[in-house]
Amino acid sequence: MSSRIVVFGAGGRAGRRAVAEAVARGHRVTAVVRDTDKYRDLAGDGVSLVAGDMTRADSVAEVAAGHDAAIGAAARVDMPAAEFYVGAAHALLDGLARAGVGRLVLLGIGSTLETAPGVAVHDAPGTPQEHRAFSLGHAAALDVLRAAGTDIDWLVVAPPPVFLDEDAPRTGRYRTGDHRVLPDTGGASGFSYADLAVALIDEIESPKHHRSLTAVAA
Repeated sequence: MSSRIVVFGAGGRAGRRAVAEAVARGHRVTAVVRDTDKYRDLAGDGVSLVAGDMTRADSVAEVAAGHDAAIGAAARVDMPAAEFYVGAAHALLDGLARAGVGRLVLLGIGSTLETAPGVAVHDAPGTPQEHRAFSLGHAAALDVLRAAGTDIDWLVVAPPPVFLDEDAPRTGRYRTGDHRVLPDTGGASGFSYADLAVALIDEIESPKHHRSLTAVAA
């Protein structure tokens, strides 16, 4: 069944692949970027390109109106991570509620996953401060989602805490877990953006995880 999906951060590595995966499955996509002039190549069959801001509830509500689900894959490096991701979490919950969008799938980061009870990857000794600050921004946004009294069925999908493969082809296969780093199964710690997109769209077509941080891996 075809859905209307709004993708915030559609110009990024994960966002682009989520758009492509959704369109390949017959869904209609609204690709949201801050500057449409930079991403004209996104527009095409099944894809409407619009300008929007994931940190502004009014903007979220405007571009998300009439959609069935939303994907949040935007990132900013020109402002503190906590400011951006916390602001985005509040704006998405507010704006999507106003737009009547009930499902939100957010792209998380693997360094927020736990390696031991209460110990996230970003707590490991030697983690560069800038990397830890970026991860803590994601963690703070997750706290906002968990504390929110909202009817929105949100999910944060976290790939492994490694650099994802930009060139690997789509296999359509992946594992899911919970808030912990998934164990490596014989060298399968690598993961592709293409298969991350499969996981994101799967959770819109057939939601299996709800109101949680969920790890995915090859």
